Amino acid sequence: QVQLVESGGGLVQPGGSLRLSCAASGSIFSINSMGWYRQAPGKQRELVATITSGGSINYADSVKGRFTISRDNAKNTVSLQMNSLKPEDTAVYYCKANHRSTTSISRLYWGQGTQVTVSS
Repeated sequence: QVQLVESGGGLVQPGGSLRLSCAASGSIFSINSMGWYRQAPGKQRELVATITSGGSINYADSVKGRFTISRDNAKNTVSLQMNSLKPEDTAVYYCKANHRSTTSISRLYWGQGTQVTVSS
């Protein structure tokens, strides 16, 4: 079992910045990819950004040029630097990790989420 814990959410004014962090712990063998998703009330959870252990990155079009994802493979952490925040970025942000066990079984794990509110 793998546990993910997010931190760094809060209230920020439009144009401001926040940095989210996520740490994985537990029975970790290999985490191939980590990422961030977000969900606003009444909406589906959507991809924000993902990064593989090799450094391949995908961003949602809505955050390109504003958000930056990074990870520390040794520490099993992933961060999301969010700049030029807009009210449309308001959502609960969830960390996810794709874990492969010693028997090559892959599972997706999710954090509990952290609230990001962009408002003046």
